[in-house]
This record gives sequence, C-alpha cells and structure tokens, in this order.
Amino acid sequence: MDIKRSLVLLFSSYGCFLFGQEKALDTIYIFDSQMNKVKLFHHVTNITNEDAEKNSTNLSELLRFQSSVYIKENGRGAVSSPSFRGTTAQQTAFVWNGININSSFLGQGDVNNIALFGYDQIGIKPGGGSVIYGSGAIGGSIHLNNSLDFNKGFHAALFSEFASFNTYNNVVKGSYSNDKFSFKVSGSHSISQNDYEVEEAGGKRYTNDNGKYYNTNFNIAAAYKIAPHHQISWISETFNGKQHYPVRFGDLETKTKYHTQNFRNLMAWDWNTTRFSNSFKAAYTEENFQYFGDITGPETSGGAGKNYILKNDFNYFLNSKWNINIIGEFQVNKGKGEGSSKIGDISRNAGSIAGLLRYFPTKDLRFGAGIKKDFVEDFSSPVLFSFSGKWNANKWYDVGLSISRNFRAPSFNDLYWTPGGNLDLKPETSYQFEWRNQFKLGDFKLSVAPYYMNIRDMIRWLPTASGYYGATNTNRVESYGVESQLEFEKKFGKHMLKSNLGYSYTKSKDLDVQKQLMYVPFHKFTGGIDYQYDFVKVYVQGMFNGLTYTDSNEKRSDALDPYFVMNAGAGATFLTNYTLGFKVNNILNETYYTMLSYPLPGRNYSISLTINF
Repeated sequence: MDIKRSLVLLFSSYGCFLFGQEKALDTIYIFDSQMNKVKLFHHVTNITNEDAEKNSTNLSELLRFQSSVYIKENGRGAVSSPSFRGTTAQQTAFVWNGININSSFLGQGDVNNIALFGYDQIGIKPGGGSVIYGSGAIGGSIHLNNSLDFNKGFHAALFSEFASFNTYNNVVKGSYSNDKFSFKVSGSHSISQNDYEVEEAGGKRYTNDNGKYYNTNFNIAAAYKIAPHHQISWISETFNGKQHYPVRFGDLETKTKYHTQNFRNLMAWDWNTTRFSNSFKAAYTEENFQYFGDITGPETSGGAGKNYILKNDFNYFLNSKWNINIIGEFQVNKGKGEGSSKIGDISRNAGSIAGLLRYFPTKDLRFGAGIKKDFVEDFSSPVLFSFSGKWNANKWYDVGLSISRNFRAPSFNDLYWTPGGNLDLKPETSYQFEWRNQFKLGDFKLSVAPYYMNIRDMIRWLPTASGYYGATNTNRVESYGVESQLEFEKKFGKHMLKSNLGYSYTKSKDLDVQKQLMYVPFHKFTGGIDYQYDFVKVYVQGMFNGLTYTDSNEKRSDALDPYFVMNAGAGATFLTNYTLGFKVNNILNETYYTMLSYPLPGRNYSISLTINF
C-alpha cells in the first residue's frame, strides 16, 4: 500500500480529498471518524451483515464463532459478557459510532442487550485503545458502526428467519441517497421461547426453563451536504429488551426477569478541506433497567443513567508526511437507582484532551504516537500514551509494533453501591505491548501477534469481614499470549473458496496467588470454510474452547471441560433478489458450557429468506 493510498484511507470517512490528491472522493460517510485511522496501525476484524447471518441468534454467538473473544453466557439469550486477552468484561469497550457506551453503573456492556442487526459493520479490535476510545478499552474494543452512502438511489432489504425453540428473527432496512442527501432506516425484532433441552453428564436432562427473551431495535440516520466542505449528520438508535433468567430447579426456584431500554442519539458537523478536517459531535445516551425478583410481582430494583457528550476531532496535514490530530471530549454522567439498587442519585463530570501525531516517512513505513489526559471528578486519572509503527518490509512480510498505557475509571456501582462501594478506589491502568507479523504467500495470509499486558489496581468485588462483597483494588494482573490467523481466498471462474483458521493462547493470572483468572480459557480455535458456485453458497464453521476455570483457585472439579462445536449452512439465490438459507447449529450435538451450570443448546436448525429490492 503506497503513501497516497494510506492517506486516502486516513480520511475516507470524511468523503473529502486529501493534500496531494487530484480529485474529491465521493465515498461513504462513517460516523466513527477515527476508525480508518486506527486501521492504518492496528488489526481490526470486520464482520459484515452477510457474515452476521451465519450466527444470527445474537451478538454473543457471533463473537464466539467469529473472533478470539471469550463470551460468558448464562444460558442462551441471558446475561452475557466478553473477555479479551484474559481481561474482564469491564475492560472491554463497546463503541457505538465512535462513542463509548459501556454502562455507567456496571462499567461494561451486556452483549445480549446489544442488537446484532442494525449496524453496517461490526469491528473487533484486540489490544488497548484508551487514548482514542476512553475508559475500559484495556483488553480490546467492539465497534458498532453505521455508514451512509451518497449517489446510491433507493435500496431496501428484508431478512426473516424461523429457528428451533420457537425463535423468530426479522430485520428490515431501507436507504435513499443522492449527491447531497443520504438517509437510512432499519428495524429488527427477535423473540424466542428458548425452551431447549440438553443431556448433561450422568444422563440428567436440563431444560432451559424460564429462558424466554425478546428485543426490538430501531435505527435511523441521515446526512446532508450543506456546502462543498460542510456536512451535517444525525443517527439515533432505540433498543428495548426483555429477558427471563433461566432456573435450574423448576418450581423450587423463583423465576425472575429483566427489562432494559437504551436510547442513543448523535449529531455531527463535519468540515473538510484539502489539508484539514474537523468533526464536532454532540451525543446523548440513556440506559434504563428494571429487575423483577418474581416475574409475577412488581419491580424490585432498577436504575436510569443519562450521559451528555460533546466531542471534537481536529485533523491537520502539515504536509504529505506529517499529520496532527487533537481530540477533546466533555461528558456529564448521571445515574439514579431505584428500589434495592442502592446507589442514590449521582452526577459526575468528565473530560479529556488527546493529541496524536502520525508520520509517513516512506510509502512502506508509518508511525503514530499519542498522549491523553483525562479529568474525572472526585478521583485522579493517569496520563495515557500510545505508540504504533508499521513497516511493509516487502511483498510477503509486514510487521507492526504497538505500545500503550490504558485505563478504566471506577463505575458508579464500584464507587457508590451501598454497602460495598469504595470512594477510595484507584482507576485501573495497564501497560501493553504487541508485536504483529503478517506473511503473504500466493492466496494465503498468516498473521501472528504475541502480546503482553500488565494490569495494575484491577477493581474486583471480594468478600469483606462484615459478610458482604466490597469493591477493592487488586495489586497486579499479568496477561500474555499469542493470537494467530491463517486465511485463504481463491476465485476461479464461477467458483469462490474462502477459509480461515484462528488460534489464541491466553495466560492471565493474579500475580499475588499465581493462578489463572476465572473464565479465561488457555486455548481457543475458530475456523470456517465458505464455498460459492454461481448462485449457491455453503459454509462450515467450528469453534474449540480449551479448559476454563470457573473460580480463582484453579479447582479442576468445577472447571468447564474442553468442547468443539460445529455449524453448517447453505443458501441459494434465485430470481436475482431472493435468497433462501438453511443452517444447522451444533451438528455434533455437543453439550457445552460457557458459564458453570448453564449449558447452551444442542443441535438446532433454522431457515431464512432474504429479499433485496
């Protein structure tokens, strides 16, 4: 990739032309204006809507089979949390169109309360990113991105699926654009009785009793070019979800449920010229939840969080080799607990200023460095930094280096929950090193990335002498390992063959006790083969998960045994715009767990229809 191509990618999200380019680029507007810059230095796995349809149950299933992320799920569709590189869910940042949307209460995102369909692309970035994406981006970040096309006219699509356990997934979307205006709308609805049965060890039958879930998501976005160099845009998302939490002991256990409503709204003004660009964003996000200790009774606890965000991203090219990027952000975070959510009515101001410098000395070499200072009310935050370099050494080998300091601010629950909150908590900080190697040989591509991470002052909830759990800082956690990916793609005539195989090894331990952290598997393999001939497509995908401890003492009797799960599917396109699909999940009918005591479904089926207009 030459330097001009690099610069095009750097600013392609703005749809503007660059210093040294001969004509304007009429491309795609991406709400996360930093994403293409990140891709110049870091590996990001992009999952398209077509890829998402292979694992259409929920976002948990998608991440489990198509990434190295470990997903801990309390039964299908229930509470679900991610783990990057041996870290916790609180150390994974969910980023919606460039805005960090981790819960102010828990400091994390519930994967099953984030819609799978509703985004144009899902990006998975391992490694720290706090300089750009803020608190929680320690182990990695998951990016939910929307985009708007210009000069594309009218398009619409419908995806409808019926699956085992009375599961229905429906998605509809439409868009229209001309040379100045772009509009897009989408909606999705998922519902499932989720009453699967699984045979456990010893011949016992497990029924996912009280496992019903349903959710609805709605997105609307628009952009307008008000002048040759100015564009305004707006995007809004509404999510409404309900989950019944599974029980293991039938009528002997009280059935519970959880409701959540999330609202996100973002407005942006982008100003682009040949040598500089500026993106000003104003965002409002809201999270509401209600917990019912008895599904037939009244709400027993709940909460409401509101976040007001202003963010400005300024870029300037000194010349064709040097780029300056300054990012400023200010937030007001508000939270209120209800019922037994003992958190009170609180408000916190937070701000940050970051500066990044990118240098392109030759067409094959690039460097980037950044520094950031956060200002969070009521506690001191560290100075963060990042450094990245990438060298295209020759046609068959690229090498990249990344060093960074990242952090996580204590959440509202960490600080204010009564009892157990701790106002004296320090923010978590981490130092990370990654060395990425990429080899190319013909139609094969291999990447190998060893990494090391040292986390200080990790926030954990541990038993106290008074009998309740309290938030405290753990001195040091060390995580190291390797991530690798082998890819192959070949087209010949009407045939297309594509395959990938990923492997990750993770060692993550509390240095005080020298034990592996809970729910961190040592080994994980993922892989898939896609084949297409003319109008027919077939695919097979598999996932192997190694031994996983469920406590902090490496107790083997309570550990999750290794398992291998394989899925397969096929689709045929007819009359140009209609695609009929069929898939089988867990072909081998494996009994497997990602969370102790809550197995995931055995063999199950689905049939789908996609219509493009």
